Amino acid sequence: MRAGASFLADLASRGRHHFTTAEARASLHISLTAVRAVLRRMKARGEIADPHQGFHVIVPPEYRRLGCLPAEQFVPQLMNHLHEPYYVALLSAAEFHGAAHQRPQVFQVMMRKNRRPLRCGEVRVEFVARKDLERMPMIAKNTPRGIVRISSPEATALELVGYADRCGGLDNVASVIGELVDVIDVAKLSEVARLCPVAWAQRLGYLLDLTDHARMADALAEHVRSRATLVAPLVRSRSRARAPRDERWKLAINATVEPEV
Repeated sequence: MRAGASFLADLASRGRHHFTTAEARASLHISLTAVRAVLRRMKARGEIADPHQGFHVIVPPEYRRLGCLPAEQFVPQLMNHLHEPYYVALLSAAEFHGAAHQRPQVFQVMMRKNRRPLRCGEVRVEFVARKDLERMPMIAKNTPRGIVRISSPEATALELVGYADRCGGLDNVASVIGELVDVIDVAKLSEVARLCPVAWAQRLGYLLDLTDHARMADALAEHVRSRATLVAPLVRSRSRARAPRDERWKLAINATVEPEV
């Protein structure tokens, strides 16, 4: 068995599906130039992929056409390698919670700071910045390669409206929230709202009313009454001039939201 194949087989036997260039060099006992040549050959054969410089994943036969492992099967290990806190967020988190609506084309990950998106074969990962992400409630989900951290359903709902421009706009957000409500805990929703900008609660409450989930919207109404001091625009990037006001949510309704059926 060639050295590279033996190295991959040993990793897989120990339940490891990722490794660094430094680990490969230490195991193979060859120079950095030689180990890079070995890695290039393995990559050309589709046996490994490189989501990040110096960080590699083993690609089993069932994922060769994808050209990489699915994002949820390597992102936790990559974030550990980078020493970065994270959680799967927005549309990707909603999909984990059963509110896919339309399968996201990119895997969305929340981090403390902006980072360039990555592409690994057909897999695309987008990083979204939130400085206080460690305050947000998360849950753990099992994957075939380990555990991945995901924003809670309540945090997901609030962040979907907070980052609507990253999620296909409010029409799509309203559609996803309409599916997400089945797993949202009403009591937890008002608690998580306190960790977010109040405008997010204003917009989410409006969308919940719009999609006939008044009981869940009521959980946010008191928070908005006590915390919202300004009229916020429904769509942040649009003018609120002459837009009608929604008094319950203190919103300037500067767009028509039409959830997809």
